[in-house]
Amino acid sequence: MAHTFDELVAKQRAADEAHSRVRQLRDTYDPRARAQWSAHQRATWETAWRAWRDLARDVRVAVTDYARAEGRPLHEIEADLTHAVHHGKPPEPGTPGG
Repeated sequence: MAHTFDELVAKQRAADEAHSRVRQLRDTYDPRARAQWSAHQRATWETAWRAWRDLARDVRVAVTDYARAEGRPLHEIEADLTHAVHHGKPPEPGTPGG
């Protein structure tokens, strides 16, 4: 499935937000006391973790497909995506990372 670069950025941002949620829950619930988490806490954390895992997998697949479709090395697409997610746009062609 072909993806646009903007779709890749949106997917990566969604995965990053899901990862932040997992870290927030872990910190809130105290990872040292994980064996003592309530059933609700454990279910909430596991649901968030699965969502993050699935979103991250979707990003990897989409980026690989995009790189293949564009005929560009995967590492270049990943670098452009990282730049776009953190700076709001991909780097200009001919610049480092672009």
